[in-house]
Amino acid sequence: MEPGDPRYLKRRVRGCTLDVHPTEKALVVQYEVEATILGELGDPMVGERKECQKIIRLKSLNANTDTSSLAQKVVEECRLIHPSKLREVEQLLFYLQNRKQSNENQEKKCISPRDFKPYTGVELDEEASINNIDEYVELLYEDIQEKIRGATLIFQLARNPDNLEELLQNETALGALARVLREDWKQSVDLATTIIYVFFCFSSFSQFHGLVTHFKIGALCMNIIEHELKRYDLWQDELQKKKKAYEESSENQNLKKEHEKSIKKYQSLLTKQEQLLRVALCLLLNLAEDTRTELKMRNKNIVHMLVKILDRDDEELLLVSVSFLKKLSIFLENKNDMAETFAVEKLARLVPSEHKELLSTTLRLLLNLSFDTLLRSQMVQACLIPKLSSLLADEGQRQLSMCILYHISMDDRFKSMFANTDCIPQLMKMVFECGEEMDVELISLCINLAANRSNAQIICEGAGLRMLMKRAMKLKDVLVMKMIRNLSQHTGPTKSCFLDHVGDLAIQITEQEPEEFVIECLGTLANLTIPDLDWALVLKEYNLVTYLKDRLKPAQQEDDEFVCQIVYVFYQMVFHKATRDVIIKDTQAPAYLIDLMHDNNAEIRKVCDNTLDIIAEYDEEWGRKIQTEKFRWYNAQWLEMVENRQMDEAGEPFLYEEDAESFIGNGDILDRHDLFYSADGIISADGAISPEFYTELQNGELGQTGYMSSVSNQFVPSVQIPTDRPVSAYGFRPEEQFFYSYTTASRFYTTESLPHSA
Repeated sequence: MEPGDPRYLKRRVRGCTLDVHPTEKALVVQYEVEATILGELGDPMVGERKECQKIIRLKSLNANTDTSSLAQKVVEECRLIHPSKLREVEQLLFYLQNRKQSNENQEKKCISPRDFKPYTGVELDEEASINNIDEYVELLYEDIQEKIRGATLIFQLARNPDNLEELLQNETALGALARVLREDWKQSVDLATTIIYVFFCFSSFSQFHGLVTHFKIGALCMNIIEHELKRYDLWQDELQKKKKAYEESSENQNLKKEHEKSIKKYQSLLTKQEQLLRVALCLLLNLAEDTRTELKMRNKNIVHMLVKILDRDDEELLLVSVSFLKKLSIFLENKNDMAETFAVEKLARLVPSEHKELLSTTLRLLLNLSFDTLLRSQMVQACLIPKLSSLLADEGQRQLSMCILYHISMDDRFKSMFANTDCIPQLMKMVFECGEEMDVELISLCINLAANRSNAQIICEGAGLRMLMKRAMKLKDVLVMKMIRNLSQHTGPTKSCFLDHVGDLAIQITEQEPEEFVIECLGTLANLTIPDLDWALVLKEYNLVTYLKDRLKPAQQEDDEFVCQIVYVFYQMVFHKATRDVIIKDTQAPAYLIDLMHDNNAEIRKVCDNTLDIIAEYDEEWGRKIQTEKFRWYNAQWLEMVENRQMDEAGEPFLYEEDAESFIGNGDILDRHDLFYSADGIISADGAISPEFYTELQNGELGQTGYMSSVSNQFVPSVQIPTDRPVSAYGFRPEEQFFYSYTTASRFYTTESLPHSA
């Protein structure tokens, strides 16, 4: 327009600001355009302001790019950016250059709208213009080919995010696209694919999801996917029939040509179908951002559809399917669906893969599924252990592979399967090459594998054990020491390897070392049940008895793990004659063990009981003390009743002596050996009563009184004792009359036959 024209338009750019694109390597220029219509004399007549945005994509930006030179080029070519902002542009480029791409962004990259380009047969030579949108909409009312052309031109516009806002305002265009898709998708795969492309571009932005939902595009895509999968099965059946007919009549040239023609047609149809499936799934994946929408998809069997697609060979379609499954796998119901459809078996086919992004996404999905015990079993059956082990050499996939292997190694059934792979040598190499900080996944996997005997032999081969000990002692690494402790528990040649390291372990058992580290060293020492090991020398040289004794004092018994390990060390020591006498005679360890015999921790009680049983067998004095303590514990309730029970003189005079003192006396109830019973149940230490006496007594053969003058200190009931009542303090009742002699004869019986002994 000329300045004299009353419609002269004046544009001015104001308020230019710069920022980086949240997901892409691009700069975002935000600016405001002020448009003013001037009159004949140059006076402003109508004014309008519009906020605009320009995205400058920097495809060439990488780690080696000179950001200063690139910033200069950006400022020169983009007239919106004032030269004064050169320094700011350079800083933003530096940030983009060093920004790490998140895994989510890497997955989004595979489904970016700009990555979708119309395939052969749909490309157009003409370039679309936003100003001609109405013309493109008119084409949607023509025949199929014109509809495809109109949809393709609109798709060209939708691929540029800058045009989406303007397309959003054109409800006629979007409504026409939705109507054509709903009515004609079965007539043309090309048409359906192109229209879904348009709506996919909108679905890439959360603020437009309401628009896509409004036209019910998601539900329509589910129907299309289900239909196409059924068509695929029909194609497969048809191909198999023609292949079988051709093979049966190989000399028939017509059948051969028909078979070859069918294969070419099938491949062409398959290419278009997979393009359609890919864009439809990408659209659904974007909409699944809303969990309510995702639930609707699950109710329409989306998991089964996706697992079925895993049989395909197209890597881009596989990538979208696996990405979708990964998102769905975080919910229990979806995970169960994947287990039912044997998704793991199909995923194992993709490991390893030349397509790095597909491989990484597959591993992430497998990691999510590996939390389930059943699915871990399926992974082992699908031979994933050797496959994942081979990926440990790939730095890009190492972490994911290691995490999955760690989950598998948690099950004892599968630990031995690692011995037949190159997993352990790879792990040991990684352990020795890492610095002071070691990945927790790496050492955790090593700890699990060390619990298996076959794995332990491989780990200790050569200088393996020596290198592990060196690292553990140098860094006081508790986790490496846990691994060593697991190695030490296995019998055979592995345990003999530890003879050279007994001193290294014993010297760590001091107050100066971290307690967690000392616990692992103690546990390792306790596992070394080696005949050639001179425990007496070890105890003496490293003064271990004093340390262990002090740690067993009640004030030091707060840490159950620590106490358990010390008790286990004593348990191992009393097995050996050389150290047994030292522990029993020269220390108070048995007394501390007796104190721990009733600890709240079941493991501590178990080890204490076993240790005390051995001590009781070899030392008579300690044996009596241990037996008495066990009696006290097992019969505490009975003893309390006997000691505290008050009998009135009128009701039970027979319980008191002539001076009214109870026959029990004021002493310890355990000093009254006449209340004890022998291992045979009734035989006294002095042989005063024979077993036949009680047999006759119970059979009523002793007469009415049941009195025998030759028997001293016996309580005999005046009535016949029922056969089901034990002859004990509980065998009598207050209403029964007793006769007894005052002649005393001490009898001592073992506790095993007492009514409440354990």
